[in-house]
Amino acid sequence: MSDVIVFDLYGVIARTQTEEARRRLVELAGVPGERFWEAYWACRPAYDAGQDSSAYWAAVAARLRARLVDVPALVEADIDSWSAVDEEMVGLVCELADQGRTLGLLSNIIEDLVPVWESRHRGWLGRFAALTFSCRIGVAKPDRRAYEICAARMGVAPSRVLFIDDNEANVVAAREAGMSAELFTSPAQVRALVAGR
Repeated sequence: MSDVIVFDLYGVIARTQTEEARRRLVELAGVPGERFWEAYWACRPAYDAGQDSSAYWAAVAARLRARLVDVPALVEADIDSWSAVDEEMVGLVCELADQGRTLGLLSNIIEDLVPVWESRHRGWLGRFAALTFSCRIGVAKPDRRAYEICAARMGVAPSRVLFIDDNEANVVAAREAGMSAELFTSPAQVRALVAGR
């Protein structure tokens, strides 16, 4: 049995963007929502892998063929939209750590968000043996290297890791990298998975 559990952050422990936050970003961009989100996500992989915010928003503007009037406000709103946690999952992380489980985090996250998480959530983030942030390793999920780097930071072979993510492509990639991996649905599901190991 492996006691090594690696969690994704967003959509598992952290909340994804609310509709209100999404509307705010579209409003600030001054571009129709469908066009904005296509550009936002198409340009995101490089941002997750360490690109700076000015280069990211310049890429979004170029893809939109539009001028973004207030980029600092977009940066601030974007950071704010990715800064909330699911308190039940935070509690579960602490519970698992108290049981002696070795925990890791593997997250696609932009550099500007890392200090926000480290300052606001230092306590429970400290329960993880390793924090593997895409922006700090230069590669994002579902690239196989992200999983290999994460396992190496945990000091274990990928086969010893149970990986939990809310994105099917990331789960498939983790399995291809040799990890056991499950698509996240709820804290109860995580408890059942851990008990089953």
